[in-house]
Amino acid sequence: MFDALLHSLGAKVVVATSNDENHPSENIIDGNTKTFWMSTGMFPQEFIIRFAEMTNVSSVTFDSYNVQHLQVEKNTSENASHFEFVAEKEFKHTEGHLQSNSISLNGTTATHLRFIIASGYDHFVSVHRVSVQK
Repeated sequence: MFDALLHSLGAKVVVATSNDENHPSENIIDGNTKTFWMSTGMFPQEFIIRFAEMTNVSSVTFDSYNVQHLQVEKNTSENASHFEFVAEKEFKHTEGHLQSNSISLNGTTATHLRFIIASGYDHFVSVHRVSVQK
């Protein structure tokens, strides 16, 4: 199993439902848990990561704060027009430290992954790092 940061795979965050210039969505894939993307309130919130090429993903590690329910979907085309459900997970509430959750994607192949934060433990959530295991 190979653990690689999304940024090093040529991946980009191409869509995010919230935008805060102090906490941009690019922080999700910079590999640093001290930087983060922050939602601007209300749910659902989502972001889409595009890989440079079709990529096999066995699991993702999701480091966040205040996320309650996450759904992961995949797309296999160039234009990200049709997504299919891959996995979902209920996160435990952690007070004062990051949530770190590994989510099995069962060796799925994708050009895009969409992460949908359906609910949170507060009005605002933050995503500090997403990494993939191939």
